[in-house]
Amino acid sequence: MANSAQARKRARQSVKQRAHNASLRTAFRTAVKKVLKAVEAGDKAAAQAVYQESVKVIDRIADKGVFHKNKAARHKSRLSAKVKALA
Repeated sequence: MANSAQARKRARQSVKQRAHNASLRTAFRTAVKKVLKAVEAGDKAAAQAVYQESVKVIDRIADKGVFHKNKAARHKSRLSAKVKALA
């Protein structure tokens, strides 16, 4: 339990920040799923368009520090490989 005023304030802030980070992680997962769904549909043009939008989302979230930039790079690389593999 937070005893000092500073600790109580930090506890309030952490609850708010945790909720915000959770929404960003959800946006990340949604962006990845959109690309995977487009790849499964087999439409390369649509998959590339969705991939470009997803890269923006992934980079923005990584810049905010929600997860490491290497994780963002890994996901982008794997998604890109799947999009390029479409004939």
